[in-house]
Amino acid sequence: MKEYTEKTALVVGGSRGIGRAIALRLARSGFDIRLTYQSNHEAAYKVKSEIEEIGKKCEIMAFDISDNDATRAALEKISDEHPPHVVVFNSGIAKDNLMVWMTKEEWNSVISVNLNGFYNVINTVLFPMLREKRGRIVVVSSTSGQIGQAGQVNYSASKAGLIGAVKALAREIGRKNIFVNAVAPGLILTDMVESLDKKKFLPLIPINRFGNPEDVASVVNFLCTEENMYIHGQVIGINGGLAI
Repeated sequence: MKEYTEKTALVVGGSRGIGRAIALRLARSGFDIRLTYQSNHEAAYKVKSEIEEIGKKCEIMAFDISDNDATRAALEKISDEHPPHVVVFNSGIAKDNLMVWMTKEEWNSVISVNLNGFYNVINTVLFPMLREKRGRIVVVSSTSGQIGQAGQVNYSASKAGLIGAVKALAREIGRKNIFVNAVAPGLILTDMVESLDKKKFLPLIPINRFGNPEDVASVVNFLCTEENMYIHGQVIGINGGLAI
């Protein structure tokens, strides 16, 4: 196990898209990175290499966050011995379908990863952070969790659940000097939106462009690094005005 002499950030779901951008931005801000992913080894090793080129350490861990036992096996010991200064929960999947046609598997798998995964991760790392009486937790929710989206009842439910969890957790642990917030990205240019008809959705965005992962990473970085912090239990929309 690597020794971490500087601040560490645990980025859950950090191998691609928004997670990759967040991991790189935090590395540039001076954090050593612990990066989790499920199965895309090539992408994870590429991010690891990019972080090490910045001059920071990167430890990658492959496991299924919907599996509580696997999550604990990966995170419990390292979190107890070296509690993370920052936790970014970014993992999420989408299996879109109209509710009338949605299968039980489509519902369960999205809730299991997006919402149960939050419990599995945060429940594992929280006590060591409370012991240290410091830290930042940032959860990546979605505009769909704020306003809903047709064809995404499962996804919207999971992302709205994360918002509720953030607000409740913020009330629980704020006095322990741990700040808890969420960001809610809108239409960000990642694999998840590749199949969308961009001409259809672009007129709905007042600034007339889709977001990019760096737009999200910049806000997450601020929430993780700003010294004069009084933002707690909040949801910051990153959507170009799609939801106002």
